[in-house]
Amino acid sequence: MTVHYSIPAGQHRVEEEIDRSRFITTVACVPTVEAARAFIDTIRAEFADASHNCWAYLVGPPGSTGQVGYSDDGEPHGTAGRPMFTVLEHSGLGDVAAVVTRYFGGRLLGRGGLVRAYSGGVKLALETLPLSEHRPMVDLSLVVEYGFLAQVQYLLPEFEAEITEQEYGVDVSLLVRLPQTRSDALQEALLQLTAGAVLIGADA
Repeated sequence: MTVHYSIPAGQHRVEEEIDRSRFITTVACVPTVEAARAFIDTIRAEFADASHNCWAYLVGPPGSTGQVGYSDDGEPHGTAGRPMFTVLEHSGLGDVAAVVTRYFGGRLLGRGGLVRAYSGGVKLALETLPLSEHRPMVDLSLVVEYGFLAQVQYLLPEFEAEITEQEYGVDVSLLVRLPQTRSDALQEALLQLTAGAVLIGADA
């Protein structure tokens, strides 16, 4: 299974006019199906007066088909959602959704014209889409003596680890989150730093 893959860095939008119709394409990162549905609903609400809000999404690694969806939203069957999804499927991106909003300009485009317009809108958006990287994260629970706390806090950023919770008692309890691929190296570094005087646990 692919661990690292490219994802949208944030929401991105492009617009073009084709034979008097206005096409607005919005792309976003959607790590879950629920996030994809929420994104689609948000765009629908933003452009509630549009003729169509056609959409497609792919949740998971690039090219995966386990969690996907698409809709023509009233356009002739197969002219919008499926062509949009095909572009996403072959884009090399994961966790991605696109909504193409159309304001009808009074001129019919025909089936081929619609396919080109909707798939072309997604392609146009992806050409300038800022990218980020999907990396699975893990949580580690640490218990350290107060004497090591400052050194541990200094060490964590080297492994892209962030403290998400901390509790002060007899010792200091920390919950840190970091990329899964850095976890083993951080644990080794912590054991060396404290000469083994650190308790490390993996949180689900």
